[in-house]
Amino acid sequence: MDLFDNQLTQPIRLINHDGEVDYYGALFSSEIENNKAADMAEYYYQQLLKKVQWQHDQAVIFGKKIVTARKVAWYGEKPFSYTYSNSTKQALPWITELLELKALVEQKTTETYNSCLLNLYHSGAEGMGWHSDGESDLKKNGAIASLSFGAERKFAFKHKHSKETVSLNLQAGSLLVMKGTTQAHWLHRLPPTKKVTEPRINLTFRTIVAQ
Repeated sequence: MDLFDNQLTQPIRLINHDGEVDYYGALFSSEIENNKAADMAEYYYQQLLKKVQWQHDQAVIFGKKIVTARKVAWYGEKPFSYTYSNSTKQALPWITELLELKALVEQKTTETYNSCLLNLYHSGAEGMGWHSDGESDLKKNGAIASLSFGAERKFAFKHKHSKETVSLNLQAGSLLVMKGTTQAHWLHRLPPTKKVTEPRINLTFRTIVAQ
């Protein structure tokens, strides 16, 4: 499925059984500021590259510590702890750009979020295998809003039982929201590709339960 008409007047429902996945398309368009075209998606991409405290991700698999080429960062309204892949991270305080993007995403989705996990993929060689975001730290059946910047990348879903698949390309500035029982019934991944040589930044706004 290839969905690219820039901004959509209404979100497209990609998955409507055993969970809900909505695609909002691009949230940003070129705007004129001081008689110059200002691409807001590019602006946020550059700001996030410079200001986010990126670190290589770590995971413990079969007792062995793995350090990924992909970089991550974890921010929130409190110093939340978040554990996935047997590795625990503590949230950093929000930066201005993340608060601005959170407000925009909350307005679009009518949901609220208290934290954000960010991923930096340096090229198409870096991806993410099949998984679901079902960690106990997360609000049960809570919405996860995924905002993309930089390179356009393919994103895919696979039903855990029927093996049905759904995929689309995520453009710069686009928003994808997973909610309801999606994480219980569907896996998702970012497949690696040799066709993409530019970086991609992905923000996943989510809600951590009280700790």
